[in-house]
Formats: sequence, C-alpha cells, structure tokens
Amino acid sequence: MKALAVLSALLMLGFVGLALAQDGSIVAWGRNNLGQCNVPSPSEGFVAVSAGLGHSIGLKEDGSIVAWGDNYSGQCNVPSPNEAFVAVAAGEWHSLGLKADGSIVAWGLNEYGECDVPSPNEDFVAVAGAWRFSLGLKEDGSIVAWGMNDHGQCNVPSPNEGFMAVSGGGSYSLGLKEDGSIVPWGNNGEGQFNIPLPNEGFVAVSAGVWHCLALKDDGSIVAWGRNNYGQCDVPSPNEDFVALNGRWYHSLGLKEDGSIVAWGRNQYGQCIVPDTYEGFVALAGGRYYSLGMREDGSSSVDETYDLLIHSTLSINTVHPNPIISSASVVFQSPELASVTLEVYDVSGRLVKNQELGAQSEGQHSILWNGSSSNGETLANGVYIIRLVSGYESSSSTRVILLR
Repeated sequence: MKALAVLSALLMLGFVGLALAQDGSIVAWGRNNLGQCNVPSPSEGFVAVSAGLGHSIGLKEDGSIVAWGDNYSGQCNVPSPNEAFVAVAAGEWHSLGLKADGSIVAWGLNEYGECDVPSPNEDFVAVAGAWRFSLGLKEDGSIVAWGMNDHGQCNVPSPNEGFMAVSGGGSYSLGLKEDGSIVPWGNNGEGQFNIPLPNEGFVAVSAGVWHCLALKDDGSIVAWGRNNYGQCDVPSPNEDFVALNGRWYHSLGLKEDGSIVAWGRNQYGQCIVPDTYEGFVALAGGRYYSLGMREDGSSSVDETYDLLIHSTLSINTVHPNPIISSASVVFQSPELASVTLEVYDVSGRLVKNQELGAQSEGQHSILWNGSSSNGETLANGVYIIRLVSGYESSSSTRVILLR
C-alpha cells in the first residue's frame, strides 16, 4: 500500500515512467505532461510496449493494442479491427502495428507519408517507428523504409539482404545483419555511422534520435553518437544485458536478472527506475519518460525461475526478443557435454524438450521457432527458455513470443 501511495503521488506530480508488473500491468516513470504515463485500466495482460515522443503503446496478449498520451495527430486512435496484432512500434507522432498475416497498419501524423506502407504490404516480420519515417523488416531479410527521406534515411544500402533487425533514429537508420555487423544510412551529423570497431558480434540495435546503442553477444552494450548528456556512457558493470533502447537524451538497458539500468539526461526522473519493481522483460524510452514491461506470471513461475539460475553453462542472448517467427539462442558450453533445450510456459509447465546432442566447449547457436515438442505453434506470451547439460549445469532466460 505504501508503494502504491508513493506511485500515485508521483503520477500526480508528473514525474513517472512505465513498466509492466507481475500481473501484466505497466509501471511508469518520467515526465507525464501529456498523460503518457497514465496507463488505461485494466493495466494487465500486456506482452509488448513502445514509446514515442509523448505517447505510449501497449500490445495485449489477445492481440489488441492500447495507446495513451499525446493524441494530437491521432496516434492513439488504433484503427479497426483492433485485433490480430503481434508487434507494435511508436514513431514520434505516429504509430505502427504488425499483424499476424505479415501486414503493417499505420496511423497518426502522415505529413511525409510515414503511414503509407509501400505495396506489397505483406511478409513483414518486424516494424520500427522513427522521426517522421517508418521501417519494416521482411521475412526474406530485406528492409523497406518510407516517409521523410531528406537525409536518405529511407535509402537502404545495397545489398538489401541478410538483415535480422532494424531501427530508426532522428534522420538515420541502423540495420543489423545476420553476420552480426551493423549497417547505417542517412544522416551522420552526430557520428551515428562511426560504429566502434570491431563491427561484429552484435545481436541487437537501437537508434536514438542522435545516438546509437548496440548489444554484443557477450552481453555488453556499445554506444556512440551524440553524448551531451552522457547517454553513451554505459554504467559499470557493462555486462549481462539482454535488451536495450535509446530514444532522445537517455538510454535504457535490460539485464538478464530482470533489472533495468538507465543513464543520460534525468531532469524528469526518467532514469530513476522504481526500486519497488523487478522482473522486467521488455523496455522502451520516450522523449522524457521510460517504459518497462514485467512478466505476466504467477508465483509458481517465479519459483520455477529460481530453480533455473545458471551455473557454468550460460545463455548469452536470445535474439530477437520478443520472438516474431523464430529466434537464435546463443549459449556458451564450458566443456564437451550433451545439451537439452527446455521451454516452460508461465505456469511452469514444460512445453518443449529437445535433445541438442553433444556440444563442444565454446559458443553455439540454436534456432527455436516457437513450437512445442509435438510441433504445435505456442500461444503468445512469456516463456522461460532453459538449457541443461549432461553435467547438471543449466542456464535460463525469459522470452516473449509474439506470432
């Protein structure tokens, strides 16, 4: 009750941001002048979250989208039918939703055609919103970009293939290749193209308005570009990160233990993560506020997870996460041993058990397509991926499945 009273007081003062609680609700912190932190009731059952300039978007487990905050350009007016969405993205004044059939729906400000999805509107597996432009990743590994193009931010460099993730900033874009390298294009006025060497081993990217963040397969974050508020100064220890987000003047990183680290400009408290919450699985940053999403689980899931803490065998990362079609599970084996992949649902029930065979010492990668042991497609939601070795060593991590 005390924590709830403190949170309510902060909301009234406008110094709050967002995070999803264990019942599927979203917690908020940072600036709240436009209601971007006032999560509509009932605040539960969310599986993904995104933040724009002053509006927030949450994806529900039933495939519907909830949007709140600044609605001057209609960016919170989700088009009908509000169903069958599997991913969301917020641009500065527009919103995007990816449907289960691979099409993209866009709404809000459309001054530069940022809501006009190019034809054919199909076969998309990921979507990103940026400053007056939008990007979509196709299942063949190509990127499509549309909207404002004054700096060439929509001109994807050749060869437009082999991409596995995309992110858009102020007037530039970042594409992550399957080989772990990053390709930038558009405006380089703040050194956004100056990717620290070696340009390899990356598993996730996030384009802020003027600064860039990228996650390495060893769990560290690399940052570059404008650093006037320390948004590129990753706090120590720079390790064990599994997700990241950079937007305006601050940055966010999600640790494998479910904690969020924030750094950069903090005049509205957007970098002060509420210490009464833990167990985050996703995050997003708006201009002066932050969003964090926590697992929608019962106490039995927490008890299960406590039993799944890794010892020597370790999962380095799962990418992409949330999982749209399939994900690469990158792990480290300390010695030659047989390894088994296990997947648990939020009730702690084992839904997949797959023998991977003998794995030598070193780093390995396996692909999971979101199916159960009998090949059935699993429902959207939070899952625990666990790897177990023949020497009783294990490692686990939480993932979100969005199909």
